[in-house]
Amino acid sequence: MKVYDISMTIEPRMAVYKDRDAKRPVFRTVASQPAQSVHETELTMNLHTGTHVDYPRHVMPAGSDSDAAELFPFLGTAVVLDLVGVEDAVGKKDLEEHSIRRGDLVLLKTRNSLQEDFDFQFVYLSAEAAEYLAHKEVRGVGIDALGIERDQTGHPAHHALLGNGIFIIEGLRLRDVPAKRYRFVGLPLKIAGVEAAPLRAVLIEE
Repeated sequence: MKVYDISMTIEPRMAVYKDRDAKRPVFRTVASQPAQSVHETELTMNLHTGTHVDYPRHVMPAGSDSDAAELFPFLGTAVVLDLVGVEDAVGKKDLEEHSIRRGDLVLLKTRNSLQEDFDFQFVYLSAEAAEYLAHKEVRGVGIDALGIERDQTGHPAHHALLGNGIFIIEGLRLRDVPAKRYRFVGLPLKIAGVEAAPLRAVLIEE
């Protein structure tokens, strides 16, 4: 059995969306030996930093949030698609070349996986491709970028997926992961009433 950790490491100088300093995690030591008997660290972090899941409330004022989320969609089969050759946006035709089944968690491995720094021209998912995945009735979609869209007005890919009960994972790390099927485990932190949550995600090759 081989396990791939496909999560970003949370650290102060990590890549964040559009290189915005406000999105960088801040670590603060609040207790330290030998002055205190323990060492403790406080973390301040935007919930859309690093590998995370988006809930409908992120783009829909009346959308559900973490309180309504269930765990079972985050367990089960995932399929990694090799889309490294895509230059700009993953389109419907790019997806039609692959075997995507109802109930799959579809993970998009693009050229984003080949670099660690934030790329303002990162590969994203087109609205048409998102609608195609919704039609295929997948259970979730993940991408190796810190956004599933890149400045698309109205967030059409988010709406096409989240509006159909399909969760979104952003910020995956798929560089060393071969394209095929895996068992996926990726549990969001249990935070009440929020529109996103950090996620530790792994793929298990059996």
